[in-house]
Amino acid sequence: MPVATRAAILCLLAVSSASADTIVLKNGRRIVAEDVTQDADHVTYQTAAGEMSLPRSIVDRVERDSLASPAARASSQAPVSAPQVEPVLGYEDVAHRAVHDNAIDFAYVAELESDARSGSTIPVAKVAAAHYAAAQFLIGRGDTADAINQYRQALIFAPDNVGLLLNLAVLYLKQSQFSTALDPLEHARRVAPAAGPIAGAVAKLTGWAYYGSNKMDLAIEEWKRAERLNPDPEVEQALAKAERDKSEEETYRENETSHFSLKYNGTATPDLARGILRALEEDFSDIESQLDYTPAEPIAVILYTGQDFADITRAPNWVGALNDGRIRIPVQGLNSVTPELARVLKHELTHSFVGQKSHGRAPTWLQEGVAQWMEGRRSGAAANALVDAASQNNVPPIGSLEGSWMALSGGSAAFAYAWSLAIVESIVQSGGITDISRLLDRIATASSTEAALREVLRLDYADLQQQTLEYLRHTYVR
Repeated sequence: MPVATRAAILCLLAVSSASADTIVLKNGRRIVAEDVTQDADHVTYQTAAGEMSLPRSIVDRVERDSLASPAARASSQAPVSAPQVEPVLGYEDVAHRAVHDNAIDFAYVAELESDARSGSTIPVAKVAAAHYAAAQFLIGRGDTADAINQYRQALIFAPDNVGLLLNLAVLYLKQSQFSTALDPLEHARRVAPAAGPIAGAVAKLTGWAYYGSNKMDLAIEEWKRAERLNPDPEVEQALAKAERDKSEEETYRENETSHFSLKYNGTATPDLARGILRALEEDFSDIESQLDYTPAEPIAVILYTGQDFADITRAPNWVGALNDGRIRIPVQGLNSVTPELARVLKHELTHSFVGQKSHGRAPTWLQEGVAQWMEGRRSGAAANALVDAASQNNVPPIGSLEGSWMALSGGSAAFAYAWSLAIVESIVQSGGITDISRLLDRIATASSTEAALREVLRLDYADLQQQTLEYLRHTYVR
């Protein structure tokens, strides 16, 4: 994105702090979650792993946070919701014994596993219920990797349990492991009913797996099947977006490297496409080294003419490129990789690394701050304006920059970008890029970004804001 001018930086953000509700279970456990809804049988909520649900019978109450703002939580990424399919019904007592006192009772789970080795129906159902409860507990804590292990353990005993298969697939999708997600989804299709809501859920999630793998025709086919089986607003929106992509890309040329699949409009020259792939491969190696992470899947890149980019992405006019799981870049009028295009490429590729390393949980301020830092931007031009704004109490709390920025005006977005870069710059200056890498790893499993900050950097948001301002004054303000 372009460097913010002093005047633009002084525009103030009008976004709400991201916040959440708390589900209090009858066993005393508390789950911090977003978008909590209730009906007679279930309490449904959003986590980093998608939409989850609990039996209403084990929930004591929901403590509402009145400051929660849907707009602040919006994302350019399409949602991947868990299906409303519970693996085992009627074993709430098992769930209570498997998870109690804010911990998993591994001794009890091991006892159930021993019983289930007989292959008898009831012991198998019990061990599946126990591992499901443990997985849900871990998801509530943001521990996706261990939750995956719980589902995989359950499937050893109950390999044809569709609920377990679909919930496992959701976690893989949230980690951008699209090819891996296809394994449980294909198994679920073989054992699930051929029609009805469950079959629709299988098709919906399979569509996301193909979309993430850049297999647009297969994604559209699955989402059309999902719409026939079980109409869903999420599927309707995803299908419309995929069909726009397909219509635009039908005449596009293609190219590939070990880490990228590239499609480009015929008006872009083959030399430009090859130059972009070379630049991306160099950037891949650099970011991989600095963040100590390698994305699991090839990254899709789409090159557009300027108007095609606006028509397809429907992004605000201040957006110069976009990463919604696919890197989308307008290249109208370019014949080679210019310095500005090189910066954009590295910026957007950084988003892929940060998003996947944090399991999609990195807040926007950290996403954009790291992306700008990696592309080579620094805070010198904006430092005076940021410090002036802070002296007038006009710098927004860092927590208010966690959600989507897509609804911001150009001036407010400019401020957000400049302030986020300064925050990340101060972290790197203090502890090096290793601190950013460690922070992203911890955010993937922590209950919140601020909790991860406290653990990794020994700072809360107020401390981080003060550190950033002191860094700007010391480094740039004269």
